[in-house]
Amino acid sequence: MDYTPYVAGMETLKFPSILPALTPQFLSPQPPSCCPPLAAFSSALNEESGHRSVTGGGRMEVLEEREEEEHEEEQEEEEQKDKELKPLEISDKPEDLKTKESVERVCVPSDVPDFDWSSIDTSQLPSSYKTNSPSEEKLLHVAAHFLQQYTHICPDRKPLFLHPVNECGVEKFVSTTVRPTLLPYTELYHWDGCASFVSDYLIMEPLKSPITPPSSLYSPTTILKYQRGNCFDFSVLLCSMLIGAGYDAYCVHGYATREICTLDETLEVCPLLRKTQEVPKEEIKKSNKYRIKSPPDLQSKFELQQKAKKAKKAETEAAQKDKERGEEMVMKVEKPKGDPLHGLRVHAWVLVLSGKREVPETFFINPFTGNSHSTTDEQFLGIESIWNHRNYWVNMQDCWNGCKDLVFDLSDNIRWEVMLSGSDKPHQLLPDAEEKNELPDNDMDDVPEPEDENRNLDMPPSWVDPIQISPREFETRCCQGTKVTLYKKAKLEKWAPYLNANGLVKRLTVYADAECSEVVEVKEWFTNREDMLDLREVNKRTQLTTDYFSPGHRFHLKAHTYMWLEPETENTMEFYNEARVDGLQKRVQSAMEMTEYFVGRDDFLHVRYTEFGKRGKKVHLAGMRADANARPIVQIKECFHRNPEKPADEDVAERIFLITEEMIHLTYHLKDNYLTASQKDFFKIPEGEIRGREDVMTPDMCITYQAGFSKEEKLVHLYKMLQELIEVEKQLKEQVRRSEAEVLNILKTRENEENSVKLLVSIYDTERNEKRRQEYEAMKKSREDDLLGQEGQDLDYLAPFLLQTGNTEKITKAQALRLRNDCLADLKRRLVNKANIIQARFDKAVEELQKKDEWFQENQDKLSEEEEEEFLARYSETTFLIHILSLRLRREKETAPQKYLALEEKLRKDPRFAEHLGHA
Repeated sequence: MDYTPYVAGMETLKFPSILPALTPQFLSPQPPSCCPPLAAFSSALNEESGHRSVTGGGRMEVLEEREEEEHEEEQEEEEQKDKELKPLEISDKPEDLKTKESVERVCVPSDVPDFDWSSIDTSQLPSSYKTNSPSEEKLLHVAAHFLQQYTHICPDRKPLFLHPVNECGVEKFVSTTVRPTLLPYTELYHWDGCASFVSDYLIMEPLKSPITPPSSLYSPTTILKYQRGNCFDFSVLLCSMLIGAGYDAYCVHGYATREICTLDETLEVCPLLRKTQEVPKEEIKKSNKYRIKSPPDLQSKFELQQKAKKAKKAETEAAQKDKERGEEMVMKVEKPKGDPLHGLRVHAWVLVLSGKREVPETFFINPFTGNSHSTTDEQFLGIESIWNHRNYWVNMQDCWNGCKDLVFDLSDNIRWEVMLSGSDKPHQLLPDAEEKNELPDNDMDDVPEPEDENRNLDMPPSWVDPIQISPREFETRCCQGTKVTLYKKAKLEKWAPYLNANGLVKRLTVYADAECSEVVEVKEWFTNREDMLDLREVNKRTQLTTDYFSPGHRFHLKAHTYMWLEPETENTMEFYNEARVDGLQKRVQSAMEMTEYFVGRDDFLHVRYTEFGKRGKKVHLAGMRADANARPIVQIKECFHRNPEKPADEDVAERIFLITEEMIHLTYHLKDNYLTASQKDFFKIPEGEIRGREDVMTPDMCITYQAGFSKEEKLVHLYKMLQELIEVEKQLKEQVRRSEAEVLNILKTRENEENSVKLLVSIYDTERNEKRRQEYEAMKKSREDDLLGQEGQDLDYLAPFLLQTGNTEKITKAQALRLRNDCLADLKRRLVNKANIIQARFDKAVEELQKKDEWFQENQDKLSEEEEEEFLARYSETTFLIHILSLRLRREKETAPQKYLALEEKLRKDPRFAEHLGHA
């Protein structure tokens, strides 16, 4: 066969090095070209290997000596070029790793505690951790040949992460380390819950070498036990949980930025502070056909458009310059330092493909943070390979532009080289005819037969034990129950439930500067509090505190904003109006005012405003309480919504009770097509001037303005209205005093709740619920005492027979003989009845079995496979029942005489019968 076309094709493929030289044209380091484009490579191994590879797509032919010589010449030329640029390169040699590690020490978090993985106990691990099964050995052999072919085709690419050692020092293929598991917690049924749990539960450990993958990959069970691991450990655990939850998830081996690899989030905005941008709504202009038309505009519209364009362009350029200038200033302050290892840092994360679980778009998950990222995120610089529990794929696409241009279609064997052809993804295979035409006759023996090609190697089952997380571990989450994360001008702290006495589980501190020296705002989240407090926001600049409550508070509080928990201070209380009878939604109070807002009232009231006066006045004003401590009420104002059942000029929209001025002002709703509303002003006569007459009413006491034409109201009607308003005023003053008392009660209650915080514990949590535990132990002890008492009491087996004689103190010989015969006859009757019951059940089962057998013989040809299997299952159950009944019947027949003789002996030795039956 002529290899010239193939060799010529190979000569044209130039693979850039995984370690790019920092030459002047590459002033800023670029991500590695970890994925050079090339055709899918080999599925057949060299003859000397003695085995057939089970790789999918493409093929690899044995190169002639002429090809090897040309390849060696190309390598010599590349080495000669590399020598010229050697002073500017980042070498990957062992002697140069010291420099890289010294640079990396700056990026490793200082708060990660050291842990000696060599000291862990592996003696109790199952045998699957310590040995390989035959299928695993075969898979490792295939992986070794796959890696050999890969390094031959792509000599400039990094070695693949295929079979690191586990905690027992045994090589395991990475796909078998993934153990799909669905844990019994609702939160872990979704990807964000799984990612959040993994990021909180594990402690991040940096890779020993930032530019090479680890040499070991421990099982997820061991990682969960010690709650720590590197990015590969994080990814395998998260991928196992996501696959178990039904997601199409994969572990990714690739490259990322320093901030991603070292879990440095000091330049990232905290997720709790990110605000979604609201799309501005366009205003809808309503046309009015009756409006006055404006005079025609005689100016040129084209000139106006050009002027507007120039003005807008100038304004945009100025705004852009200001924005760029501001961004430059911010970048100068917050710009991260240059990374000499940019593009070379190895990282592992999780890829979730769209499709399953209604995932609309493919995305990445950073296991360190639990955050999702787009596949075009600039922080992910390249992908070497991906794997799940079924297969292993090598990325053959160009990554010079990061992951932005990658296509995640795993069925495309040009872009993704699959290792095992027995994957659930389709793969490319060459037709048998083409194979036979291309290969010479002397190589036909090496071509697999069609039946051999179908025998694809499947991925062995995972060697990892089932992943288990106890309820206490799931609740505790963070290692030692606490975790601190630093963000850009923010700090996020997390605690396990019940770890803090006040129920605090999360705190976000926002700072004004990057050095985190000036606190701007503090947010605290609580759980399991008896006062139903969920969130507290404290503004350090205004000193305002806002508490948010869940439904169920004693006063139905929803939110409370205050500066101090003291009476007659500025505070705002929001309520769950659905739970209140009066429909109160919000109450705003200060030293001199109180405003209440209502929702859903039958009287259409929605606002009540009260103004207070100053204390200490010697003159007692009307409407003031005799109590000197009460604030005098100056006025009460109420606003009402429109009542459609009343005419507009009879439906009050606003009424003001000017208590100090002895005046009541009413304003009605506007009538249709009117510009002004009807009004009434009532003037009350002071109590000292009434002189014993209650029916005093003069025209001067009521000033009325009626919108439109209407008849004048009679004084009698106005007098009744005034009397009703006076009664309403008294009720309103009482209501205001009740509101004041409620405010004082709420403030006092909130102060007591903060001074002595009580946490709620479920009745099913017996470990924490001390009261419930004590009740359970007391009930258990009482039950045990009852059982002991019953055991202590000897039951008289002759009691039913002794009651028949009447005289139990002294028994004659005739009575003794009769009692003995009755007792033995009763035992004999019970034994016979028991045997008859078993015999009847046995006969019935045998009869059913015979009927089933006859039915099967008649309908055997008409039965389907499922019906036949169902019949056989029922037949087997009946046969088993017959066997059990026969054993019980045989046992009863054998033990019945023994029981009879034992009772007879017991009666003879009974002290009550010893005198008469001792020698019988």
